[in-house]
Amino acid sequence: MLKSLSVSSESSFDDVDSVSSDELLGSQSRRWLAELMTGDLPSESGELRTVDRDGLFVDYQFPVGELELQSGVRWKRPKELCPSPHFIINGATHRDIRQGKLNDCWFLAAIASLSVHRSLLNKVVPPGQSFQEGYNGSFTFKFWQYGVWEEVRIDDLLPTRDNQLIYLTSPDMFEFWSPLLEKAYAKLKGGYRALDMGFPHEAMVDMTGGVTEVLNIASLPRGLTSILRHVLSKGALINCANCQGSLAKMNDLGIMYRHAYSVTAVEEVKTAHGTEELVRILNPWGNTEWLGPWSDENGPEWSSVSPEEQKRLQRVIAEDGEFWMSIADFRQQFEMMEVCHLSENFCDSRSGVEPWYSIMLHGNWVPGVTAGGSSKEDGFWQNPQFCLNLLEADDDDTTSQKTCSFVLALMQKHQRRRGTNMAIALHVYPIHSSQTYLSFDNLKATPPVLFCPNYSTRREVVLRGSLPLGRYIIIPFTAKPDQQGSFLLRVLTEEGNTANLVQKPAQDILLKEPSYPHQSALPSNKDIRKLFLAHSNKKELCKPVHLHLILTEAIQGGVLTGCEKYLSLEHCKSMVVLMDTQGFARLNWEEFQSLWDKIKRWTDIFMVFDKNKTRHLEYQEVAPALKAAGIVVDDLVIHLVGLRYTEPDMTISYPGFLYLLMKLETMMHKFHAYDIAGMGMITLSYRQWLHMTMYN
Repeated sequence: MLKSLSVSSESSFDDVDSVSSDELLGSQSRRWLAELMTGDLPSESGELRTVDRDGLFVDYQFPVGELELQSGVRWKRPKELCPSPHFIINGATHRDIRQGKLNDCWFLAAIASLSVHRSLLNKVVPPGQSFQEGYNGSFTFKFWQYGVWEEVRIDDLLPTRDNQLIYLTSPDMFEFWSPLLEKAYAKLKGGYRALDMGFPHEAMVDMTGGVTEVLNIASLPRGLTSILRHVLSKGALINCANCQGSLAKMNDLGIMYRHAYSVTAVEEVKTAHGTEELVRILNPWGNTEWLGPWSDENGPEWSSVSPEEQKRLQRVIAEDGEFWMSIADFRQQFEMMEVCHLSENFCDSRSGVEPWYSIMLHGNWVPGVTAGGSSKEDGFWQNPQFCLNLLEADDDDTTSQKTCSFVLALMQKHQRRRGTNMAIALHVYPIHSSQTYLSFDNLKATPPVLFCPNYSTRREVVLRGSLPLGRYIIIPFTAKPDQQGSFLLRVLTEEGNTANLVQKPAQDILLKEPSYPHQSALPSNKDIRKLFLAHSNKKELCKPVHLHLILTEAIQGGVLTGCEKYLSLEHCKSMVVLMDTQGFARLNWEEFQSLWDKIKRWTDIFMVFDKNKTRHLEYQEVAPALKAAGIVVDDLVIHLVGLRYTEPDMTISYPGFLYLLMKLETMMHKFHAYDIAGMGMITLSYRQWLHMTMYN
């Protein structure tokens, strides 16, 4: 694992010999370079070696940043830092979290909230892992990504300086679940530097699968206690922050500016003078607590609370980062609040918790087909439309009007990695019982009953509402027309209320054409599964030769028949290794599905921009097609594309277009993963450079 060893292309083995044994993995790095240069890199099975000389797993895919390459930084395993490391000691709690030299309190606040919910934490941090039985130097964690739980495997090499962890630590020097979780999340996002500043709600979604809305506390009703108690009763996770002052500074009462805290409880406390409504707050730093009324050590108010009542509240008199404050002080000290709503699929089974019911649906904005742009555009009606049926009213005795409460969440997929976050929004329109969609004329005559007041470039837009019983159309859209993108639309409703979410693309009815061009060119998802099983090996793993057979058969029989003759084994080799994350040159079913999703999206683009239907893109059609896929390059790159990826007549075949997009998208993702500081420049070690150029 060449994490702090930078070797230029002119280095010789004598240069590597000069590296002292206490450099990061020292002789191991030398052995790795020797194997690389002598061609002894693959194992007997043909797979890339992923273990060190002690047989412990090494994650060569982890993106290393500039900070970790600084002098004095050493990557060490927990067994090198203490005599008897443990993964978890006496259960994982919020008290196991101490912030390091990263401004990632937003991530730590999410961990703190998660630790209160045992079933959720066990989902992210699978139990049963240890440094004893079965230990091989690796640990696995899971994060929710666009509707599915994605497993992230890392090694346990952690960056240290002077034998101390640089980033997140546990107060117990023998416990390591929290720094390893931080490393796994860093890998998911592109490196430790990707965690430097962020939004707690994004981390909360990634670790719960919930829907998070951002609220301005000052604009909330007077009954803030009831609101907090209600959302906590539904299993919600809550973070809050004071955004007024300078970063990392604090006010006179100990509250840090621009720092994420977690709300963990709301209680009505019995005192000698009556009752008081208090809220419990956790500072993920583990210290720097509230100094005002009801503070841990300086709050005289606690003298009026009986020992039994204090025990019920689990009050700890220590500067451990957790403290109580009155609801009035909470409203005054904190400006914004992020509430992560959990659905029945993710909430734990604690008594009294009534989670939301969730419906998920995936969709795409395809240029020229379903990317109509804003409501000011003539093509707005072409955006994907979803029919929402609100059939049962909320159980609310305080009003005679029968309404249904719900939360809509529109999440754009993979945009952070592409570095091209689009401005997105949602509108909700009423429809009659006889309607199944809204046409151009309908939308001109019908105003929305619920809408996002502004566009947002954040990953997810959340819209909360309550509407009368009836039928509605939800339209997710981008600020500009013809923008390529994928999204996940989620609807959360109150338990007991049924919501039927059905996609009804208007072009199905008006144009009598497939809603997506690829449907006339490629097999259905069911049929492609059959092809995968028929052509993959007995272990259901797809190698390049298998992919060539699958794609050849998939292209035949549709409107792109004949294009298969341009498909080469070299194309398939590149597609496999570009999708492959383990270095095995093979794809399992889940990885193949991800590739197939890309192929379907890119087929839509190819067919839209193939204006003269020759099954080839003319040279002048290439740049607009790339732009529709979210890839903008300069004239020099387009010139190189013409030299490298075109046929003799300067056109690009359908398989060539798929290969080109796969290459460009993957290399752009890899660049952004290494460009953690966002400076448009990256630093690669010799090994990283060879791996990137040779295995792509």
